Amino acid sequence: MSKNILEVKDLKVSFNTYAGEVQAVRGVSFHLEKGEVLAIVGESGCGKSVTAQTIMRLIPSPPSVIKGGSVLFDGKVEITKSSKKEMEKIRGSEMGMIFQDPMTSLNPTMTIGKQITEGLIKHQGLSRSAANERAVEMLKLVGLSNPEGRVNQYPHEFSGGMRQRVMIAIALACSPKLLIADEPTTALDVTIQAQIIELMKELSEKTEASIIVITHDLGVVAEMAQRVIVMYAGKVVEQGTVDELFYDPKHPYTWGLLRSVPRLDQRSDAELVPIPGTPPDLFAPPKGCAFAARCPYAMGICLEVDPDQTPLTDTHAAACWLLHPDAPPVERPVEVGRAAQ
Repeated sequence: MSKNILEVKDLKVSFNTYAGEVQAVRGVSFHLEKGEVLAIVGESGCGKSVTAQTIMRLIPSPPSVIKGGSVLFDGKVEITKSSKKEMEKIRGSEMGMIFQDPMTSLNPTMTIGKQITEGLIKHQGLSRSAANERAVEMLKLVGLSNPEGRVNQYPHEFSGGMRQRVMIAIALACSPKLLIADEPTTALDVTIQAQIIELMKELSEKTEASIIVITHDLGVVAEMAQRVIVMYAGKVVEQGTVDELFYDPKHPYTWGLLRSVPRLDQRSDAELVPIPGTPPDLFAPPKGCAFAARCPYAMGICLEVDPDQTPLTDTHAAACWLLHPDAPPVERPVEVGRAAQ
């Protein structure tokens, strides 16, 4: 039996618009093991949320089109070929999702208890009273005080951090095998962020659910994940364990991300180092490496041919021509490799 709960192979997703076809995801491949926490990082628009929502089949079609590839869930369900009815059975029961903004994801006209019990009644066939008991248990599990009273309240009566805890309770209510958290701490202040990260770590250990965390915050990655995928312009440019990505990164884009993170050993007046330029237009992606126009180490071949993934260890790989045996040696920036310290 496969130890992977999810296997994504050469996934391609486009959006048909009046201006043309946007190639949002361009051949993404990765796997997720049972009980593992995987982070997907990258700038806004790199395709990480589209990848996650395609796994859940939440993006309307049209305008989205799955142009190719496969998403195999639990070794038996091919998500890209599943019908709407089949996905309704899987979503909420075997797959759960925590969205970026709980205020727009929670229904303002329904009590919190009703929003938790909805999935329990549909997917697990619980009676209304049993579902209510389970809702109280879930609110207690995510650390909300007075859960018996909270189930009868509405979203506007909760703070931002409390609403995010409610989202986690809804996502975990049916004990899913896979949980996808899309920017789960973006709208929260740093103290609440730390609490939500700690809560998700505890819950992943208790429930043994596999988790994909979509984020641009490398602090969240360092705290939660075991493995990391770095995406750029709809492709995976580097992947590896957390230690490999933070201490021995190989792709210049990963170097750029790590250099832009504030460090404790920096002087207070030190400037962050931004990545120059802008991401490519995915209406017409470049034929070579998508990062070449912004990369200070780009060579002629980078502009002409897109590099394949180069395996570095059993867990670490990167798509960069600098890893070719004939490429000139390049020293990575001195700050990189210490960003997680």
